Amino acid sequence: MKRHLFAAMAFAGALAFSAAASAQNWPERPVHFVVPYAPGGNADVVIRIIAQSLQQKLHQSFIVDNKGGAGGVIGALAVAHSPADGYTFLFSANGPILFASEMVKEHPYKWNKDFETVATVSFTPLVVLVNKNSPDKTFKDFIAHAKKAEGKMISAQGGIGSSNDLLSEYMKRLIKVKWTTVQYRGTTPAVNDLIGGHADFTIDQVNSASPFVKAGTLRALAVSSDKRSPVLPDVPTMAELGYPKLVASTFTAMMAPAGTPKAIVAKLNTALADAVREPNVRQRIEALGSEINVMSPEKSAAFLAEESAKWTPIVRELTAKQ
Repeated sequence: MKRHLFAAMAFAGALAFSAAASAQNWPERPVHFVVPYAPGGNADVVIRIIAQSLQQKLHQSFIVDNKGGAGGVIGALAVAHSPADGYTFLFSANGPILFASEMVKEHPYKWNKDFETVATVSFTPLVVLVNKNSPDKTFKDFIAHAKKAEGKMISAQGGIGSSNDLLSEYMKRLIKVKWTTVQYRGTTPAVNDLIGGHADFTIDQVNSASPFVKAGTLRALAVSSDKRSPVLPDVPTMAELGYPKLVASTFTAMMAPAGTPKAIVAKLNTALADAVREPNVRQRIEALGSEINVMSPEKSAAFLAEESAKWTPIVRELTAKQ
């Protein structure tokens, strides 16, 4: 009996030593970051900036793979089914991590069961936009308009379950107003219809919206961050306008397949934090209107749990109506 016990202990020790050695030498071959969107979006741009720094620091290739489709489910599921060896990660915004699976009947994955949380990376606030000819000059005007319209106001949104759409729905519940939401295949056609006068408002990320606001094509009424955005410094926050609960952002986070060695997760977390401390990297990401905050794996997981608790009930309600 003792012989079997000692053998089991020796085997467990060997496994622990092997995992530690693997983490110490990581990465020994190219690492793949799967982005569940087409190239060019916020998450894609952020991780490409960071990947360049990681490549220089860790002397290994960091490859960005774009696997869009099904609202991000295809890319996220590919990572969830990948070997948990530290060579495939998911880099994504809110939707594919927390909500996209909720909108599929089979619920193919869960963020807190099929993934290890590596780190949050960036947070980009949202902004409420109206056409330049809109009678709503301020956020107060906008709310008064919505209450008077009694559901006839048109909200152009870039897809069910997106950060923009969820903030719109959260505003309806918190402020107790109604409007009619029209869903588009992305924020670009939604913004185009707003510019064309076919909708009353939309919500978009500040980095995407700022060129239209600065050109005078659209009017920004309020941002969703807890402090004013440096990209749109003249636009007040919803919190300072009397709505402290209307704080929301599009975040990006790094996720690993469940079972990835904790030591590798910790090493990548440290490498990400080091990368965004570089002035060139930080400046390029902040130029997108994003705030950088690389939290520890534990704090990042706690943040995701809070976000899930806040927004998932709304996603489920919207999905049930489809």
